[in-house]
Amino acid sequence: MKIGKQSAPYQAICTSNPETIIVRGHDLVDNLVGSISFTEYTWLLVAGSLPDEKQRRMLDATLVAIAEHGLVPSVQAARMTLAASPEAVQGAVAAGLLGCGSVILGASETSGAFFRDIREEAKASGSSVEAAAEKLLRGYREQKKPVPGYGHPLHKGHDPRAKRLLAIARELGVAGIHCEIAKTVERLIPEIIGRPLVMNVSSAIPCVLLDAGYPLLALKGVPLLARTAGLIGHLLEEQTRPIGFIMSQAAAAAIEYDGPAPEGFVANEN
Repeated sequence: MKIGKQSAPYQAICTSNPETIIVRGHDLVDNLVGSISFTEYTWLLVAGSLPDEKQRRMLDATLVAIAEHGLVPSVQAARMTLAASPEAVQGAVAAGLLGCGSVILGASETSGAFFRDIREEAKASGSSVEAAAEKLLRGYREQKKPVPGYGHPLHKGHDPRAKRLLAIARELGVAGIHCEIAKTVERLIPEIIGRPLVMNVSSAIPCVLLDAGYPLLALKGVPLLARTAGLIGHLLEEQTRPIGFIMSQAAAAAIEYDGPAPEGFVANEN
C-alpha cells in the first residue's frame, strides 16, 4: 500500500547551487556548520524549524538515554557481521539497525501512537484522560495485546531512565498531556491488566518528546539515530577487542540439534 498519492513533485529539506547549500531554509555553511549542535540539526531536519533550548535539551536527553544498552540482539548482529566481513562497517551498522523492530527499539513509535489514541479518545468522548486510558487498556487486555512501552525484564520497580526523562521534562516545563497520559496508564495497568508494569524508556521517550513538540511520525527515528552511535562504538571495539566469533561459538554451544539423523550418527560435542 502506498504511503500517499505521488502527485506533488516537491521536497522542502535541501537544495543547492554551485555556491550555496540550503537546508530547511538555512545556509548550511554560513548559518549551521559550527553554529548549532547535531541535536539541534536533527530537530531542524525532522521538524522543519530550529528547536528552542527546552526542545534541544529534551531531545538530547532522550538520545543519550537510549544510545547504549549492552549486548542486545541488534548489537550482537552488528558485531558478528563485522567479524564475518571486517571491510564492511556500513554493513555491520545496517545489520544492527535492521534488527530494530517491535521488540527492540520500535516501542517508542507504538507507545506514542497509543498515547495519541488516548488523547483523541478523551477529546472525542469528552471524558477524562483516566477514563479514556481505561477504555483503551481494557481493549488491549481483551485482544491480549501487550501495552507498548510498559514492563522491563530487569527494572521492576522503575526504569531509572524513564524516571530521569520525566524529571527533566518537569524541570524544563515541557511536561504536559502526554506525560500525564503515560503516568495514568502506569497507574491503571495493575488493576486492568492484572500485574504491575513499569513505564520503561520506550514510553518515556515519546511522552516527553510529544509534549516538547516533536513529530509523532518521527519517533522511531530517535532510538535508531541514538543506537547508530552505540553501534559505531561497539564496532570500533570489535576491531580492537573482537568477540563476534566468541558470541557465534557460544550460540552454537548453547543450541542443540534435535532434528532427524541417520542411525548411529553422533554429533560432535560443542
